[in-house]
Amino acid sequence: MEEDPGCKMAEQPSTQMIFRYFLVIFLITIFFVGKLLWPFFSILVLAFVLTGTFYPVYRFLAKKMRPVLASLITCAIIFLVVFVPLVFLIGALSKEAYGLYLMGTNAATNQDLKELFQNSHIMERIEGFLANYDIKLGAEHLNKGLSELGQTVGLFLYEQASAIASNVLKFLVNFALMLLIIFFLLIDGKKLISFLIELSPLPEDQDRKLMGKFHEMASVVLIVNGISGLIQGCLGGVIFAIFGLSSPLLWGSIMAILAFFPIVGIALVFIPASAYLFLKGRIEAGVFFIVFYVVISSIIEYVIKPKLVGDKVRIHTLLVFISVLGGLKVFGILGIIYGPLVITAFLTLTDIYRSTYETYIRKV
Repeated sequence: MEEDPGCKMAEQPSTQMIFRYFLVIFLITIFFVGKLLWPFFSILVLAFVLTGTFYPVYRFLAKKMRPVLASLITCAIIFLVVFVPLVFLIGALSKEAYGLYLMGTNAATNQDLKELFQNSHIMERIEGFLANYDIKLGAEHLNKGLSELGQTVGLFLYEQASAIASNVLKFLVNFALMLLIIFFLLIDGKKLISFLIELSPLPEDQDRKLMGKFHEMASVVLIVNGISGLIQGCLGGVIFAIFGLSSPLLWGSIMAILAFFPIVGIALVFIPASAYLFLKGRIEAGVFFIVFYVVISSIIEYVIKPKLVGDKVRIHTLLVFISVLGGLKVFGILGIIYGPLVITAFLTLTDIYRSTYETYIRKV
């Protein structure tokens, strides 16, 4: 007796059922891969950022030597440029940040500040002027505000630096792992991009556009702001050291971080510092601090940044401000990188949606 072909076909699973089964297995696999990679999330992000930053160096070297040797030399440059200064900075920053925290909690220091405000003729004039508008701003208010600011900033930076310095072995292993990832990314980065494009269900032109936009916006937010912050932090720290103000390395580091914030930036350090110099009777120094801030900020914002950004995509000032502030709140010190990257991904996908899918969704 012959078997009915229709029954045989009915017994076979449908293509849709096979796809659903495959999709479940695939999603489970992605979940576990993500769980395996999650402990190394920070290392991976920093590796991708540094790879993009130093890729021009690798590309230049790769024209004259084998890719493996070019990648090895590039990693050595990253070690010398990033690791060596970072080790020195972390150790010194930890001590100065803890000193700032102690200064904010020290009763003797608070008393010195209080006496400084009380004995200042400028402070008396300011209090008299504000009293005409029923605004009370006495020495105690300023003293309390500065003390709390010193405690908050000092404790935050001390915790961030100590988290790294407390486990030197872990820091060395993580940095070595990051260099290993960078080594292979420099060599096989294009293959990885091609693999992701082939894996993506989006059309190739959209994938290329997505990655191109993301690279442009990330370079604008991270590299341009990073260079600008480094310049302002170094110059600010040098000025603090020249005029004999305490903890120049700490305040230079703070200014380098604050430089990521548009609008306010290093003004949050230079304006109070100039006010402190005025109260101490160092009028010329206070005026120089204000002039220096105006000049360096103008050069950075209107000369250096436009030169580095060029025709690349620009991000609204408010979005940059919120992304850095939110990043610091959620991720700690590395939030100055993670926050802008999240905003970059969102804006890139938004641009893809508006140019490709918005019309399609309206039709549906």
